[in-house]
Amino acid sequence: MRTILVAIAIMTLFAACAKKEQPVAAALPQTAPAQAPAQPAPANITPSPMDTPAQHISGGTADISKIDVARAEGANGHTVAELWAGKAALQDHPVTVRGKVVKFLPGIMGRNWLHLRDGSGSPEQGTHDITVTTNETAAVGDTVLVNGILRADKDFGAGYRYGVIIEEAKLAR
Repeated sequence: MRTILVAIAIMTLFAACAKKEQPVAAALPQTAPAQAPAQPAPANITPSPMDTPAQHISGGTADISKIDVARAEGANGHTVAELWAGKAALQDHPVTVRGKVVKFLPGIMGRNWLHLRDGSGSPEQGTHDITVTTNETAAVGDTVLVNGILRADKDFGAGYRYGVIIEEAKLAR
């Protein structure tokens, strides 16, 4: 129970920082000098809240200026954009997607969280990125093949709602 409360507190802090577009370090009590801020995004990329606060704990950032990953093969193979477009029909079904890890958050609510992009979808509509939960690890910048169960409109409470998320995922490289 204590772990869940700590995880919720951390997620709430990250959400508050994302809304204010400030680094997480700025929201923490300053008892020691703050770390140097993360490198700014290239001029042609507008960072979304999803790109900003978690980079401080994800072990680095991926080059997200140009992502072009091959579509996953097989009957369950999809692009990120296809998962968003077909979320109602794919609800609770196994799916496979290949993408570049642009964010990795370990050990939150008993699982690891990552965000994948494959170059499909629209940043303006938010259909270019998909959240994945797994017990496995990955590094930011890895290209992985994800097999898991698609959930649509998943609500974890405390303001954490996902239009599309892949849960119980297995990763392959």
